[in-house]
Amino acid sequence: MSKVKPNRFEAERIKKLEKIQSLGLDPWGQRFDGHIPIADARNQAPAESGVDGEDVRIAGRIMLRRKAGKLRFYDIKDWTGKIQLLFSRGDLSEAQWELMGQLDLGDLIGIDGCLRRTETGEISVFVKELTVLCKSLAQPPEKHHSVKDVELLLRQRSLDLIYTEGVLEKMLKRSQIIDSVRQTLRSHKFHEVETPVLHAVAGGAAARPFITHHNTLDIELYMRIALELHLKRLMVGGVERVYEIGRVFRNEGIDATHNPEFTMIEVYQAYGDYETMMDLTEAIVTDAVKAISETMQLPWGEDTTIDFSGPWERKKYHDLVREHAGCDPHDPAAVAAVAQQHGIDTENVHPDVVLNEVFEATCEAHLTGPVFVIDYPASICPLTKRKQGNPEIAERFELFVQGMELANAYTELNDPLLQEELFKTQLSGLSEEDSMAKMDTDFIKALKVGMPPAGGLGIGIDRLVMLLTNSHSIRDVIYFPLLKPEGQPAPQE
Repeated sequence: MSKVKPNRFEAERIKKLEKIQSLGLDPWGQRFDGHIPIADARNQAPAESGVDGEDVRIAGRIMLRRKAGKLRFYDIKDWTGKIQLLFSRGDLSEAQWELMGQLDLGDLIGIDGCLRRTETGEISVFVKELTVLCKSLAQPPEKHHSVKDVELLLRQRSLDLIYTEGVLEKMLKRSQIIDSVRQTLRSHKFHEVETPVLHAVAGGAAARPFITHHNTLDIELYMRIALELHLKRLMVGGVERVYEIGRVFRNEGIDATHNPEFTMIEVYQAYGDYETMMDLTEAIVTDAVKAISETMQLPWGEDTTIDFSGPWERKKYHDLVREHAGCDPHDPAAVAAVAQQHGIDTENVHPDVVLNEVFEATCEAHLTGPVFVIDYPASICPLTKRKQGNPEIAERFELFVQGMELANAYTELNDPLLQEELFKTQLSGLSEEDSMAKMDTDFIKALKVGMPPAGGLGIGIDRLVMLLTNSHSIRDVIYFPLLKPEGQPAPQE
């Protein structure tokens, strides 16, 4: 097999790699104990210029370099920040100075040196010893501080994390947000579990599944489209407060708020209802804001601020239709007339399906929120308990922020006879993938054992991270979003 010829940049770097080897050193590095985060080193710097501070050991990637006479200035960064290095010809041995000459942008190095502020006040480490930890053979992106090829950066996510300002910090905030969600739920005595990714029935949501095949059993299986039904079976089994943070897969479109593979959390609380879940949702989100911000007001776009401080508004679904669609939501003809104005098909479509499309077309953009939209038409909520005294209304809410649906929750239906009937009900005008009319026999069997009255909640983790980090595409908050094969055009958002 013939080797791929390195380009001229890689060839130059390989020469330097060989020079490092000729000095008796390992260009790929070894264990480097005792180093501290760069942010900690900066905090230890002396307050005054020209004063020697503590000796420190740090490690990071070379981001910038420049020279002035017998001095060499390098900037390195780790995942906590950047710091300037100062190499002085008089402070280093011949071997160390020669080793420094083999460094390139992108190399990973370890430094032992003394903290000091320069005359201009710049926190710096005056280098006493240099250790090569990994030679980079790849040339950094040209003018990396202003890389505009989004497709390139998403395909080569490592480059994006290294060279695009704020990306690594945003993704680390994602981890903080998820950790905060877990802490909030632990404080409310919830128990985290893991449930199957491969399902025999694509249930728990209305979505088109990914289909796979199990060779030994010779059966088709579905990548899960929701976490719901297994978690409810655990509640039947006595796990009274249960949740899962897991990957969910839906074989659908890609746009600013949808990726075929995404992260959800679903939470179920025995002896609760949808109002219980509203209180819990507000606690989860506000705690997450506090985990990454000193204020409850977060920026959105260039000139908008979202105020997450509570209590959040609660508005009824039908009241919003009256307000924004300008029609009586209980008058199918009036709703159909509005639907036709928005190009929504009404022929042979169930009136509540039409109503919901009108809601989406006329109301959602106005829901800047955070606002809980409550009390949906029961017919479009087949897993939800009906309101006492009004079986046409389901005890369901959706949380909207800046027109984006962030959470969906119910008072859970625990009547196995009604649930079995609803699994058989296909509303007219709904395609199969948009319907929940899929019989899950094992779930019905579990309900017949007896599931306690409960509240259930689902939150899109990726959308939560979007909202809390001022990100307007879901691809910006997923480490490796799904992309078309290289050479094909990216989907339009």
